[in-house]
Amino acid sequence: MRVAARRQYPAAVSEGPAVGDEQAAAEDSEASDAEVRDSLPDDLDAAGYVGPYLFPNNSRRRIAGSLYLLIGAASIVMAAVAGSGAVLVNGGFVVGGVALVGFGLYCLQAGWDLAVDENDALVAATREVGFPVGHASAQLGWRGLRSRPTWRILLYSNQAPPDRRGLVLVDGVDGEIMGCFVEDNPEDWTGLDA
Repeated sequence: MRVAARRQYPAAVSEGPAVGDEQAAAEDSEASDAEVRDSLPDDLDAAGYVGPYLFPNNSRRRIAGSLYLLIGAASIVMAAVAGSGAVLVNGGFVVGGVALVGFGLYCLQAGWDLAVDENDALVAATREVGFPVGHASAQLGWRGLRSRPTWRILLYSNQAPPDRRGLVLVDGVDGEIMGCFVEDNPEDWTGLDA
């Protein structure tokens, strides 16, 4: 996704020099280039964002899959209607159409509904590790050929410094625990202030 930046120009540049004064215009443009700053629009600037974050759902893949199917089918129909003597439509349309239909079918089956959000996965992981949790981190990954969403939850115990840590894999579709690994924390935190 591309984000367009908004340019902010000083007021002197927008007024411009007097007509016929080319030297003044050249000096103003050189000076104003250093003053030009790019910035994101306020609604896209994440630096000041506070609040819950909604993770995008995998089911959005079905939209792209439907478009791939539609474009692929249209390519195959165009090649069939144009016939073998067409100049602009050739066998490449059929090959491309079949490839798009195949990829569209893959996108449709890989568009799992992400029913378990990171908070639900964290609760399930906390129950699984069996110790009180302090810091935790959630990451969404995909497993298998069908690209099933899986939460990877890294948990630390609530002591300072933490005595134990655990890694829990939680299925993003039905909340099933896929795996759990718990160990004593091997990291040396003695040089860090709590």
